[in-house]
Amino acid sequence: MTRPPTRWELAGERNRGYAESFATRVADGSDIDGEARLADAMVPRGARILDVGSGMGRVAAALAARGHEVVATEPDAALREQSRATYADLDVLPHQALDLPELPGFDLVLLVGNVLIYLGQDTERHVLAHLRSLLAPGGRVLAGFHLHGTRQGSRVYPADEFVADVEAAGLRVDWRFGSYELHPPNDEYAVWVLSAAGGEPA
Repeated sequence: MTRPPTRWELAGERNRGYAESFATRVADGSDIDGEARLADAMVPRGARILDVGSGMGRVAAALAARGHEVVATEPDAALREQSRATYADLDVLPHQALDLPELPGFDLVLLVGNVLIYLGQDTERHVLAHLRSLLAPGGRVLAGFHLHGTRQGSRVYPADEFVADVEAAGLRVDWRFGSYELHPPNDEYAVWVLSAAGGEPA
């Protein structure tokens, strides 16, 4: 398919504060590992993990430090540069989600940090289906996003619409939470654990 520009690309300079904000939080010692802690708990030691839209690299770097084999991918050149400056040992691919090559199976695919609400228009099902194809047997997807979007050009993505897209892509919802600390579901933010439909639970 012809890939439309992502909402992140269309937002352009309006998103430039993202990396600086997290760099400041890293420098002052703030806790920015919530996603990584949950991801780490979901997989065995030395798992193979794909971080899609890895941003400045904070989640991927935290998981690599925990001993996992992490593949990070971030299409935004400015964020890749920030990632190199902050986590010099973390290699980051430049691919969009739909442009990812066929890589060996992953135990876990991450779509955290609002990646899903910045995808190109009408590409959500294609992205989810492509990422499903990259899962190892028993592999899962951990996704999280603001249901009502953010100020920087993202979309509103209602929970029922997301579930329909998940199912159309050959995945299923195993769990929905309200945070990476596993609070009950709410109407603001959703954290999802997905697996391949018809597969055995991990």
